[in-house]
Amino acid sequence: MNRIKTAIVGASGYSGMELLRLLLGHPGVELVAVTSRQEAGRALGDVFPRFRKAPGANLTFIAPDPDAIAATGAKVAFLALPHGVAAEIATALLARDIRVIDLSADFRLSDPAVYEEFYDHPHPAPELLKEAVYGLPEIRADEIRAARLIASPGCYPTSILLPLLPLLREKLIEPTTIIANSMSGVSGAGRKPDLTLLFCECNESARAYGVPKHRHLSEIEQELSLAAGEKVVVSFIPHLIPVNAGIATTTTATLRDGVAPDAIGAALKKAYATEPFVRLLGRGGCADTKNVTRTNFIDIGWQHDPRTGRVILMSAEDNIGKGAGGQAVQSFNLMFGLSQTDGLQNF
Repeated sequence: MNRIKTAIVGASGYSGMELLRLLLGHPGVELVAVTSRQEAGRALGDVFPRFRKAPGANLTFIAPDPDAIAATGAKVAFLALPHGVAAEIATALLARDIRVIDLSADFRLSDPAVYEEFYDHPHPAPELLKEAVYGLPEIRADEIRAARLIASPGCYPTSILLPLLPLLREKLIEPTTIIANSMSGVSGAGRKPDLTLLFCECNESARAYGVPKHRHLSEIEQELSLAAGEKVVVSFIPHLIPVNAGIATTTTATLRDGVAPDAIGAALKKAYATEPFVRLLGRGGCADTKNVTRTNFIDIGWQHDPRTGRVILMSAEDNIGKGAGGQAVQSFNLMFGLSQTDGLQNF
């Protein structure tokens, strides 16, 4: 196999570390560049001792300079950068014929006005929004294969969208009744110093945050509206829980009149029975984060409450796996004609 020369831009955060873990062992990848302003000049194995003796551990961090990245021969770059920063690098890399898989929010929204509303500044590269493909592999595999620019979805949206999209497409639920509650491990907030994220602040505690308008709500509503064929507005309540990684989401909605509860399970099977990273738990199956952390799987179960007429969707994923780095590698595999499971078969 001819290995694909690959760069990771912003490789020192949690998503960057997950990308390193996956790509260093990927049979189709030759990692040729890793960037970090803070760690520039240091060897990968010195910054992250866990990767010592891994192939590529002697690779040296460089500054995120587009010319330097292009000089390595990289054909694709993963961007694990903050929103607002990623767009500038993405624009420069695309101009140098390097395909981009962006893990930030910069290209997830098709409307620059919505981006400005939720991210509090004008979009830095609105001319690229029409080209960017929202990278849910189970939903847009064909578009991902042909794309130059992938906007890899957020962690919360992945856990909410995958259970809901088949039900909206088949008009099984009332779009106006959707409520999503999610619980995320602390790594979802990123690798940065923040008083609210210190061990003593998070341990033995749980709290809601980002209410009522978490930034991920923008891409959730965008994708749900596309599936429903009408504008969808939902309630989304994220919570921080004292674990390192993992997201558990419970979403409820009212069944449309005349829809039998078993139609829910049938729609999920129709959508995902052959998808390698969606595990359907069936009716009554309650997804558990301990079964998905350190993997690229999302587990989905469901139940129906006859007292309220509401369907209950339960999903679990790793927020830095299927919710970030793993899903981005899955898109990479599609882009380069590889098996979706390459580099991701970990249980």
